[in-house]
Amino acid sequence: MKVRRLVPWALVVVALGAMIAAAFGASAASSAPAANERISLVTDVGRLNDRSFNQLAYQGLLRAERQLRIRKQVFESRSPQDYTPNLRQGATTGSALTVAVGFLLAGDLNTVAQQYPQRRFAIIDFPQEALANKPPNVRGLLFKSEQAGCLVGHIAVRQLLAEKRRPILSAVGGIKLPSVDAFIAGYRFCARRASRRARVLIGYSQSFTDQAKCKEVALSHISRGANAVFQVAGGCGLGALSAARERRKWGIGVDADQGYLGSHMLTSAVKRVDESVYQSIQAVQRGTFRGGMNATFSLKNKGVGYGRVSRRVSRPIRASAETLKKQIISGRVKPPAKL
Repeated sequence: MKVRRLVPWALVVVALGAMIAAAFGASAASSAPAANERISLVTDVGRLNDRSFNQLAYQGLLRAERQLRIRKQVFESRSPQDYTPNLRQGATTGSALTVAVGFLLAGDLNTVAQQYPQRRFAIIDFPQEALANKPPNVRGLLFKSEQAGCLVGHIAVRQLLAEKRRPILSAVGGIKLPSVDAFIAGYRFCARRASRRARVLIGYSQSFTDQAKCKEVALSHISRGANAVFQVAGGCGLGALSAARERRKWGIGVDADQGYLGSHMLTSAVKRVDESVYQSIQAVQRGTFRGGMNATFSLKNKGVGYGRVSRRVSRPIRASAETLKKQIISGRVKPPAKL
């Protein structure tokens, strides 16, 4: 008799399990990424061939095209006057997301986002709450650039001391913006932390595109004793790195891993702009994208870091950089984001 009474309950349990599994299956299916959505990217004046900031953003878009099957469109800005019409193009062509590449587009994005409140936007290197009207359909994509700057400053000083050269460093910025100064602030902080003898010379080219101007700033620093040149100026910074090569000084890249430029490259302060673009597109497809907020990328979530290190750098120096990295992640070392 007991067996006969248990059989119906077993069937009920099995039926309930099937219903729950079906419910979860339906939920999983409904959250699956949608394909074939149009995504727009609007560059700053550095354009796609800057081999740095804009190119990284484009790489994130290309990855999304391959893996998420989106339809990409890119609007390259030749001058600041192109920012507003390019952003509008993204909105009016039905883009599920329009990404503004960089701080310089903030004012134009603030205007366009309000004109198209039903469209989604993201801006790299600018906090959403700092936009004049705080449009709720915009997400800021921010980076702890000071953490990456800290690591390359540490490596540079330790390497120069190992070579018995004076630990005088150069930092060549483009335009003096918070996103530029964060790199330099971390660089200077950890250079001084590595040695009290360390000095950091700081200059700005007032351009993100004119390589001659960055080269001029770097040469000025080298004439004052700089033995390593850190460029924080996008395409313009390639001029600073060429000055380092010509004068047989160490070069330090920015944003992308610029080790491919030659044997004079010590390392690069990497900002994973590509990952921020990809993750934003992925969030749109999954229905989890929210405006009115920021997404922050740091050492902890692998949003920043340092690139390939020269073979001439010893294992103890490499190990010390990894130790510092762990200390930053744990909060024991806190590089400043402001000069």
